[in-house]
Amino acid sequence: MKKRKDISRKYKWNIESMYAGHEEWEDDFAKAATYSERYARYAGKLGESAKTLLKALRDMDRVWLTAERVYVYARMRRDEDNGDPIYQAMADRAQSLFAKVAADLSFFTPEFLAIPKAKLEGFRRAEKGLAGYAHIIDVLLRKKPHVLGKKEESLLALLSEPLGATNEIFSMINNADIRFGNVKDEKGRLVELTHGNYINLLESKERKVRRAVYEAMYDAYDRQRNTLAATYGFNTKTDVLTARIRHYDSSLEAALAGDDVPLSVYDNLIDIVNDSLPVLHRYMDIRRKALDLRKLAMYDVYVPLFKPVKGSLAYEDAVELMTNALVPLGQVYTNAVEAGVRAGWIDVFENEGKSSGAYSFGSYDSMPYILMNYSGRLKDAFTLVHEMGHSMHSYFTRRTQPYRYGSHSIFTAEVASTVNEGLLMQYLLETRTGKADQRYLIGMYIEEFRTTLFRQTMFAEFERATHEAAERGEVLTADYLCSLYSGLNAKYFGPGVVTDERIAMEWARIPHFYRAFYVYKYATGFSAAVAITDRMASEGYGAVRDYLHFLKLGDSDDPIELLKVAGVDMSKPEPIMNAMRVFEGLVDSLGELV
Repeated sequence: MKKRKDISRKYKWNIESMYAGHEEWEDDFAKAATYSERYARYAGKLGESAKTLLKALRDMDRVWLTAERVYVYARMRRDEDNGDPIYQAMADRAQSLFAKVAADLSFFTPEFLAIPKAKLEGFRRAEKGLAGYAHIIDVLLRKKPHVLGKKEESLLALLSEPLGATNEIFSMINNADIRFGNVKDEKGRLVELTHGNYINLLESKERKVRRAVYEAMYDAYDRQRNTLAATYGFNTKTDVLTARIRHYDSSLEAALAGDDVPLSVYDNLIDIVNDSLPVLHRYMDIRRKALDLRKLAMYDVYVPLFKPVKGSLAYEDAVELMTNALVPLGQVYTNAVEAGVRAGWIDVFENEGKSSGAYSFGSYDSMPYILMNYSGRLKDAFTLVHEMGHSMHSYFTRRTQPYRYGSHSIFTAEVASTVNEGLLMQYLLETRTGKADQRYLIGMYIEEFRTTLFRQTMFAEFERATHEAAERGEVLTADYLCSLYSGLNAKYFGPGVVTDERIAMEWARIPHFYRAFYVYKYATGFSAAVAITDRMASEGYGAVRDYLHFLKLGDSDDPIELLKVAGVDMSKPEPIMNAMRVFEGLVDSLGELV
């Protein structure tokens, strides 16, 4: 495992474009704190005039914009090496700053909602500048039944940091403290098992290698089972308690309320996917036969059924592949992608202490950065194009929308990333037409359905069950969590896959569980993306134009309404049902090719 200093500069993100040195970061830190403290001058005055209200909204943007920049930089620096005490301290301070800002500004919402309706409507007619905040105002008014008084909101804001501690604790355990030991690879070499190489090793053609890495991974988590169960249990209790304090009927309702997503969307996803589990089970049987096994073990479900015709893929080749695949989105899009790669958006390779996985991040006025852990697989090219979808979404939004609408709900963000993946898959299927390539790619595409649509829905079902248990007053012990997860795993994978005791610990290694009811958006986003790419393939320019317009809208409306601009209505079951039909067609095709 290389140390950070041993990675070539050209493969690191250009984070210095945010701050040339720590002194500049400290200056912004101080500014954010000062802006936040000065915001108190608006307390008790929001209802005085339309101009005062507009100025308060604009100054709120300034506070959060500065604090966001401070936080993003510190967090990204920590993610470069979670063991670096300097950036640990900066990230902790930035988190505390966020809590301070939230506390200092906490009076705004209850005081705003206390403005009489007629008076507020008069403000909106009198001050044209308030029209730029129309959606924000509408969302605030919708939240009125769930907003507390000034004192209570201030108290909750002050408690935001300790209430979020379970996420930080898990991150430290998962990224800095836990060790999985050494395992032997296919050549018999002893290698350190990490988050970054786990899936790569689990895809080994040697079953003994797969079994060894699988056992090492979950044995490490099992040694922390009670600590991790307590951490997740208190995280879930926090969700339940916060929802009750805000007078929601459930923590799920509270989580969906921000996006104005009906509970039926969440429940329909689980129901429709459950109805399609027999197709997933049939795919597992095809996998078992292709691998010539009597029974599939959980360490057999990731190994590719077919070898890629081409071997290791250099990062530069992955960039070229990405650019070619995204040509249907037009030259403006692809030119921006190429410029972003050259400018240093991407932190490419794994190093000691670097956060696992991949993400797209950045502040409103920074580059839309990408963190990944590239290891030379074709799958890494899909990760690259996926995260580039997020970053391009941010790129177009931030060039079009003001700060207040410059972010995205995960509900819409996962669409942009998955559309890119779909375009890459289409490009590969069109350009690599040999039978061997087709088998490999169809198998890979099926795996995208399995790991994104089915797996994330299984996670969503797990989260719904754990939160319902906590709402009933049940204690989420390690035994309970393992039993629940094991049962869901057996249901989803079917009777042809052995659900052993180790897979029961998988809940313990899922970072997204610490941001409750987040993962379902991967599944809905995937379904929406399938619908959008199908529409672009059949309708051409008009569909592409609508999609690019959608990318520029940011957070300027509720997610379901924004997706309608791209031609998809996620309030209805049809997009998920359509994705299930596509999945079934792929399984049929694979069955014919095996």
